[in-house]
Amino acid sequence: MDAETDELAEELGERLGERGHDVVCGGLTGVMEAVAAGMAETGGRTIGILPGDDRAAANPHIDVPIATGLGNARNVLVVRNGDAVIAIDGGYGTLSELAHALDLDRPVAGIETHDVAGVEAVDSPSAAIEYVESVV
Repeated sequence: MDAETDELAEELGERLGERGHDVVCGGLTGVMEAVAAGMAETGGRTIGILPGDDRAAANPHIDVPIATGLGNARNVLVVRNGDAVIAIDGGYGTLSELAHALDLDRPVAGIETHDVAGVEAVDSPSAAIEYVESVV
């Protein structure tokens, strides 16, 4: 992850926390950790749905680590336990979460992520939050 993506993710966490939202994520590193770090700045609650069996594997900003032992199959649990999805960048795991979100009729905003029908492309964390709040 580059510095710009890290900054976007941390800003997203801060903005979500300021608006009183919880964050459900995969609980590990990269964008997940940066969003959780931003949430920690505001005292917002973070829930990490982990792929492995060890709750201690969660990044240090996760308040509620949930070990699943499911590997990437846990992605559907991440999506199912949130009201909306905001994606920043991402690889195949993010792509699978986008697919699950759309299948579950969750609103999805994306910043510099996969170009998928149904994902509202936005250019900032604030725009992403405004979009998902307007449709939840």
